Amino acid sequence: MAYKVAVFDAKPYDQETFNRVNEEYGFELIYHKEHLDRHNVVLAGGSDAVCIFVNANVDKYVIDKLCEMGVKLIALRCAGFNNVDIAYAAGKIKVVRVPEYSPHAIAEHTLALMLCLNRKVHRAFLRTRDWNFSLNGFMGFDMNQKTVGVVGTGKIGRTVIGVLKGLGMNILAYDLYPDNAFAEKNDIKYVTLDEIYRNSDVITLHCPLTKETEYMISEESIAKMKDGVMIINTGRGKLIHTKHLIEGLISRKVGYAGLDVYEEEGAYFYEDCSDSVLTDDVLARLLSFNNVIVTSHQAFFTEEAMSNIAHTTMGNISDYFSGEELKNEVVFQGK
Repeated sequence: MAYKVAVFDAKPYDQETFNRVNEEYGFELIYHKEHLDRHNVVLAGGSDAVCIFVNANVDKYVIDKLCEMGVKLIALRCAGFNNVDIAYAAGKIKVVRVPEYSPHAIAEHTLALMLCLNRKVHRAFLRTRDWNFSLNGFMGFDMNQKTVGVVGTGKIGRTVIGVLKGLGMNILAYDLYPDNAFAEKNDIKYVTLDEIYRNSDVITLHCPLTKETEYMISEESIAKMKDGVMIINTGRGKLIHTKHLIEGLISRKVGYAGLDVYEEEGAYFYEDCSDSVLTDDVLARLLSFNNVIVTSHQAFFTEEAMSNIAHTTMGNISDYFSGEELKNEVVFQGK
């Protein structure tokens, strides 16, 4: 029997990778271009499992409908799971995820954002195409010996630290659960968030989105930072209060922002909106700054990462239907 898997938010590159990996598993993959939400959950009818990505919205209504239709598994093909009501899913339907796919992909994109912003590569690319070879406004700074605050030291954060140490940067780290053995081995220092804000020339975010971390970058925290600080976010959009970030950019308190994520990205990211009018005033304002780079949640997007995502996702689905232990199950930790 071939189990049916409804794959939502499926782009051509997803289909190519999943079809190749599925040769090992033999599932019946049914692709849908839409994000799974309450408006299109009916498309999952007849499926044994659904496979979703970061812009899905699996609330109580969607979970109930999935259960009514006999869907037994929600397979996230990403690490984050804040878009699924895990508390409500508990005891009703299993949820699995891909806890890691390529920390190197995220770390390298993080570095790319830092370097492009610092050395104005994005602006130089446009300027020289107009035969303008002036250097006015392009002065950067040596990243060597500058202080970077790394918020979140899971596998991605630790990989980022390794990359930045190669530049000779001074590392300050913050994590709710410090990896002291890693810190001692790599000569890094765990500090408080306030110390990160006060002392960092660059701050890069690699923590999950939780109630505690939502809008951790806000008017209050920005006020504590160095003038001209660079803020990088390749984690989750709602780690940053975007309107407060814009205010910081206008006042020059924030000198640079490199964002691979945006708090309201679901309406735009991964889609071609070039023929549409941008109705999100906040995003439009953000895109107007020449010291801001916004990329479309692509830090993960390498051949290696896509292959790892597909293999882990298929393995998770196979484990469920073969009765194996779910190594990557998302379990509700509340009371």
